[in-house]
Amino acid sequence: MDILKTILMIIFAIDCIALSAIVLLQEGKSAGLGTIGGMADSYWGQNKGRSMEGALVKSTKFLAILFIVLAAVLNLKVFA
Repeated sequence: MDILKTILMIIFAIDCIALSAIVLLQEGKSAGLGTIGGMADSYWGQNKGRSMEGALVKSTKFLAILFIVLAAVLNLKVFA
């Protein structure tokens, strides 16, 4: 059981570092002020899900869910 806890702790640490890095790579929401002038109808606005920014958002969601699940699993009484 100690080996499983060690492996989960390592994955948790890697997840924490990756989540922090990906959040820092994202642009702020203030960069989206171009939508006032109709920029949302442009090619970039329509294909945002397939862009690098879209990939960062998807990976942030995945890593955040993994973070919560690992934190809950590591907090179980089985590993105490």
